[in-house]
Amino acid sequence: MHNKKFLVTTLFAIFALVLAACSGGSDDKPAKENEEGQEQSEGKEGGDLVIAVLSDAATLDPQTATDVPTAAVLVNVVEGLVTKDENDEIVPALAKSWENIDDLTWEFKLQEGVKFHDGEDFTAEVVKKNFERILDPEVAAPRAFLFEVIEEVKVIDDHTVQIITEYPFAPLLAHLNHPVGVMLSPALIEADYEGMKAGRQPGAVVAEGPIGTGMFKFKSWNPDDAIVLERNDDYWQEGANVDTITFKVVPESGTRVAELETGYAHLIEPVQPSEVAGIEASGKGTVDITDGNSLSYVAFNTEKPPFDNPKVRQAISMLIDTDEILKGIYDNYGQAAKGPLAPSVFGYSDKYPPLKHDVEKAKQLLEEAGLGDGFKTSIWTNDNPQRVETAVLLQQKLKEVNIDVEIEQMEWGTYLDKTANGEHEMFILGLSNPVGDADYFLTQLFHSKNKGASGNRSFYDNPEVDRLLDEARQEIDEAKRLELYEEVQKVLIEDAPMVYVYHQAYLTGVSNDIDGYWINSSGHYMLKDVKFK
Repeated sequence: MHNKKFLVTTLFAIFALVLAACSGGSDDKPAKENEEGQEQSEGKEGGDLVIAVLSDAATLDPQTATDVPTAAVLVNVVEGLVTKDENDEIVPALAKSWENIDDLTWEFKLQEGVKFHDGEDFTAEVVKKNFERILDPEVAAPRAFLFEVIEEVKVIDDHTVQIITEYPFAPLLAHLNHPVGVMLSPALIEADYEGMKAGRQPGAVVAEGPIGTGMFKFKSWNPDDAIVLERNDDYWQEGANVDTITFKVVPESGTRVAELETGYAHLIEPVQPSEVAGIEASGKGTVDITDGNSLSYVAFNTEKPPFDNPKVRQAISMLIDTDEILKGIYDNYGQAAKGPLAPSVFGYSDKYPPLKHDVEKAKQLLEEAGLGDGFKTSIWTNDNPQRVETAVLLQQKLKEVNIDVEIEQMEWGTYLDKTANGEHEMFILGLSNPVGDADYFLTQLFHSKNKGASGNRSFYDNPEVDRLLDEARQEIDEAKRLELYEEVQKVLIEDAPMVYVYHQAYLTGVSNDIDGYWINSSGHYMLKDVKFK
């Protein structure tokens, strides 16, 4: 469930607001009263919204992307057949309605009069073309497994399309909400295929200028600097308020805070836990805290010794105190993970307890694995400060049992490429779950068919887990699905292909100059209703 909490503003901030109200000014917009009879500023349209972010997008092709920074930008440019509202419920988007015709057939009635940013019409043929691209082996979309159950996309008329599946597939609607399952302009898709014929990589043409039906249009991308979007004045629904959005890459957390407090940025994400109190006391902004359904984890390359030995993985899991990480690094924002799934995700079970923090048991397991004298290894991380701190803490913990850990930190895109290629030994990463269903999350992280860029960067291969996941995705009975996912979690806790650390809370610094912002449980910025005060 999507939860949104705001920290109480300090007396300092209240005092600043009172002073601002008393100072007045003839240029101020008329105030209006809210439901509690308090005056509040009326929002105004226009303006240039600046968001200071930690990492740049890895690509601007939504159908071949795998990362949250990319999705957080493109969710404002491209749209799918369905979406989720602020309550995490599936609601219409480019499809205005749908029904299950039979066990294998879903029929979607499409919105009429919708145009892409390049003037192309949105029709049932376009839906067919998009899913064919996602599933095309030549395109090799890393998240194609989301829709591999689709046998046919059948055009009934211009605004009616049927999706026919190989077998009854309960999570189809949830999968359609994933940022990969969005609609691109048919002309852009054709241009990308022409680029492939000329020797370019799949998605290269799309990434130069994504064209969707969304409330914002792509304007420019200067890699490692900024992505700029501009309002789509011909949007098929009620449009956005601001004129432009700039996603500015600001790797240093302190600099992001300074930009918020000086007005150079109106949103900053992520905020470090240690910075929350300062922002709240600044009088310049507040911190939005939204519980996520993601998982942050420390994982092993299970194809490389000694991590191909479950006892070694179990031992390291027992050396890591997740409560200590949550308290010491995240200031208790979020919650310690008991397994791979967050409580809000369908399929979650807490029946089987996680491996306990137990140094003596860890030493015993290392002895049994023939590594009682320790060994050398490395742990990789990107530029996320908490991940770096976690790596340092892990380095200290493992040193106690003579495991010498070298920490290597790298740029986001490089990090994704190298872990997808299996060049690592240990690594720290996270995964959000926009689908909200165990099938997507567990299949991506642990099914052997998804090794590498598709999500299984642990290169984990367990035939029993594969069997259970395959059976669960074909099971329509909800109670039976839950039983199967419960069994999967039992195996994954015992086999320990990764250390399940915590479920993130998203911390966003929000300027007092804007209203209407929210972030969903997957870390995507919802900007349609943002207005300057």
